[in-house]
Amino acid sequence: MTTPEPKPAPPLTMRDVAARLGVSAMTVSRAIRGDSGIAEPTRQRVLAEVAALGYRPNDLARRLRSGLAHGLVGLVVTSLANPFYSQLSVGVEQVATERGAGLLVASANGDADRERELVEDMSARRIAGLIVVPAGNDHRHLDPRQLEGAPVVLAATPPRDIDVDCVLVDDFGGTYAACRRLIERGHRRIGFLGLPASLWTGSERYRGYAAALEDAGLPVDDRYVSRHRGDIELAEAATRHLIGLAEPPTALITANNRNTIGALRTMQHSPTPVALAGFDDIELADLLQLPLSVVAYDAAEVGREAARLLFDRIEETTTPQTAARPARTQRVVIPTRLVDYPRVPAP
Repeated sequence: MTTPEPKPAPPLTMRDVAARLGVSAMTVSRAIRGDSGIAEPTRQRVLAEVAALGYRPNDLARRLRSGLAHGLVGLVVTSLANPFYSQLSVGVEQVATERGAGLLVASANGDADRERELVEDMSARRIAGLIVVPAGNDHRHLDPRQLEGAPVVLAATPPRDIDVDCVLVDDFGGTYAACRRLIERGHRRIGFLGLPASLWTGSERYRGYAAALEDAGLPVDDRYVSRHRGDIELAEAATRHLIGLAEPPTALITANNRNTIGALRTMQHSPTPVALAGFDDIELADLLQLPLSVVAYDAAEVGREAARLLFDRIEETTTPQTAARPARTQRVVIPTRLVDYPRVPAP
């Protein structure tokens, strides 16, 4: 009777390396690639274990899911006319280029139905993965199971009813800090040019504004609140209404760069000075004559981090062992900082 030959051991996976070290597979992946954001002692520990185990990453798998006809990843944003989305796209493209993949970019122009069409079209092209800034609150069409298993990462909005990674900006913390800055400068009537409550950014930035007022013992006065989809002309009209009140606000917070521009256009003709703090930095802010505080952050880093998460997921789907045991979804929050204009030069 012939003794059957033992089955060969399954190939060592990145998850196996991660389990031995007590770190995530994403940490192992980033250490091998030399990505930033990993402490040097951790990187050295990972590389030592990789060498000791003789682990060899699959270069093709590291770049794209197997079986793809084209080396493409997709990006769908709300509007490329907004500088935030343009910078986000730059960040995604930087990482895609590093990984040897092409990038297919499309804008839904704030239309959720158009977004679904774009996602379906990209899926039909058998893209390796997809990054989306959702236009609506129904994310079921972004479930990877609906996209032939292509990984999905959301940017600027957390997922609803689907289990995928996301990259957010600290919307609450940034707005809270901006409102606190105005309160510390003596303002008690602070207006808010917000975004629709149905948007994550709209609800979180309003929550930061309201929390700062409440923590300071100030009421939230609905007369001073306007919430609409970020649009320069609508922001101009809302600003005119607010500064025309019998008791106008002495300061305004604008929830995105489009609202800030609309407010500035109106305020330059106002006989009464109004302090302004806006979410998102804007070009040429340092040339403005009006004092302005902005909640700044690296929009390109939002794109880079979303792309890193996406390529980590693409890598995970290339071997049966890792595909059967997917890592927990990740939520990354990009920090914000307050910048005051005009900037005072250092002595």
